[in-house]
Amino acid sequence: MNPFAARLACALCLAVCVIEAGQAGQETAGQERRITRTTAPRRGPLPRAAPSTGSWPSFRGPNAAGVAEEQRLPDRWDGATKQNALWRTPIPGLAHSSPIVWGDTVFVTSAISSLKNATFKPGLYGDGDASDDRSVHKWVIYAVDKRTGRIRWERVAREGAPRNKRHIKSTYASATPVTDGRIVVAWFGSEGVFAFDVNGAPLWQVDLGRVDMGAYDIPSYEWGPASSPIIWNGLVILQCDTQTDSFVLALDIETGETVWKTSRNELPSWGTPTVAETAAGAELVTNASNLIRGYDARTGRELWQLAGSSKITAPTPIVAEDLIFVASGRAPERPIFAVKPGSRGDLTLAKGTTSSDAIPWSRTGRGSYMPTPLAYGGILYVLANNGVLDAYELKTGKEIYRQRLALVGSGFSASPVAADGKIYLSNEDGDMLVVRAGPKFEHIATNSIGGLLMATPALSEGVMFVRGASSLFAIGSKR
Repeated sequence: MNPFAARLACALCLAVCVIEAGQAGQETAGQERRITRTTAPRRGPLPRAAPSTGSWPSFRGPNAAGVAEEQRLPDRWDGATKQNALWRTPIPGLAHSSPIVWGDTVFVTSAISSLKNATFKPGLYGDGDASDDRSVHKWVIYAVDKRTGRIRWERVAREGAPRNKRHIKSTYASATPVTDGRIVVAWFGSEGVFAFDVNGAPLWQVDLGRVDMGAYDIPSYEWGPASSPIIWNGLVILQCDTQTDSFVLALDIETGETVWKTSRNELPSWGTPTVAETAAGAELVTNASNLIRGYDARTGRELWQLAGSSKITAPTPIVAEDLIFVASGRAPERPIFAVKPGSRGDLTLAKGTTSSDAIPWSRTGRGSYMPTPLAYGGILYVLANNGVLDAYELKTGKEIYRQRLALVGSGFSASPVAADGKIYLSNEDGDMLVVRAGPKFEHIATNSIGGLLMATPALSEGVMFVRGASSLFAIGSKR
């Protein structure tokens, strides 16, 4: 263990607090898991947050929308030749987590194996095998200067052998971190939830115990987690759907204390939750196999539920033009649902119907497996792993076009993002396609970063931050 990690472990062990899982008034199911919280001595007040202008604080940016206007990004770049590549910073280890941005800092996470040849297997295949890498790892958070690419600080959150296996296509750091400009939170699944201030000082960690996420029909498979934490009104919210005891959890961002915890009858899932601000209040929306659900974000009380998902769910719910869109891509269901915020009760559609008062429209056989859909300019774009891009009218679900992309290669796992009338689609081989947004498909350019690309890019103040398999790139015009 490096000196910082040793000091951190020592500091954290000075103040251990056991939180009882299951808060009064919440539903319970079976034996509650034990959640433990560990805090570090506070050396002073939290740093003041830098202005939020240009921030991309979580997976897919604010509200997981994936949109940032007035970026003026170049249409063409090349990571190998450095054309419109402002800087490149090597990041050791393996991670599918996306970069996030606040102020002048980019935050990324990684899991560094002690095996020199540690890798993952990209591509379009159906194998459910787990990686055999159970060697000692370091789980690390990096703070990178947004302007220069210089690493300002790195912190080892944990070091040791992984508590669970991972899918051969995944990593031990697939969840994107989140920040409110003062505190950075990273969730490494069974290794725990870790909070640091933006200057790198340790604040708290929460151990959820071992979380077993894998094939719903073959429980012996272990694929590892990917759902990312979000921050809403001072709460860190986690969606933790496992083989045995699934729940959503809200922690106080400054202390790590449990504010509420709601158990649920669910299969393992990998989607990040989203909070929809509605006239009826803030609704926490979760995508999962048994039921898509809406909760009161303040209390964790369930407000509505909707059946009809795929048995494996990964895309994140998004909100646009007063509708919530939820998709999943495992056959045979592969649904897309448009849900009215403020609905209550059981919203499940009657057999043979595709809409209702609460569901303006839905489709089956068209949902995405990994990429989260993109709502932009009145159109819902849905990208399949195999490179088929669908465009639908946002309000009605009417199909506008269906287009197979060029250079599918190993497929698409990253989610699309958009800026200034253009959509950016990243394939696993490191090629990013630039497509014109609108009712007619138009391929503008294809660009390469020169390596594998699984993470969703971040957009901030005229720069696209791209996380490759071994480097963090800053793409933008050299003004």
